[in-house]
Amino acid sequence: MMRKGSILRELPILVVLALVVSLFIKSFLVQFFFIPSGSMENTLQIKDRVAVNRIPFIDRTIERGDVIVFRDPAGWLPEASEPSGNRIISIIRDGLVLVGVVPNPAKQYLVKRVIGVAGDQVIAKDSVLTINGEETYEPYIFAGNSPSDTDFNVTVPEGKVWVMGDHRGASGDSRVHQDDINNGMVPVDKITGRVVATIWPLSQIGLISSQDPLAKK
Repeated sequence: MMRKGSILRELPILVVLALVVSLFIKSFLVQFFFIPSGSMENTLQIKDRVAVNRIPFIDRTIERGDVIVFRDPAGWLPEASEPSGNRIISIIRDGLVLVGVVPNPAKQYLVKRVIGVAGDQVIAKDSVLTINGEETYEPYIFAGNSPSDTDFNVTVPEGKVWVMGDHRGASGDSRVHQDDINNGMVPVDKITGRVVATIWPLSQIGLISSQDPLAKK
């Protein structure tokens, strides 16, 4: 039988080990995020919690059709305000940020679907979206939306991706930010990882699969 004194002596070691494991998971494997808007409906709903696989970010294998989380690339979002609350809540929140249960509120993130990768020519004209001359098939688009209500013609450069929300009529995505420093593209080094599952609420739990817009029916 383990003695009480032995447990107390080992407790700090176990706590440190748990933190190290949590930091490793956050840094290299999985991170968790909260969905604040409807730009990815109906694939993701407002207030969903999602798990993000960081491995594609590490080995740079983000592909067309992946749903990704990425750092704000060029002022797409308004500046974040400091979260309010008492000191105890702040300490708890900081601890959850440290172990990756919640994202850092000082770093702003977005979630969109990758539509174009390096070398792709993505064109929207008269509500028809094509990639490299081939018309897309996008069953995930929000009901009643067209593939794009604005026309554009872009070629994705090396090291960047072109992203769009599944709720095309309510998404401030690459189309809206073509006048920024990246011409609306998202640098690959801003990508945190690929969304692999919804983990909350219970009614929404499920895997989020990649759906290449050039895949056939």
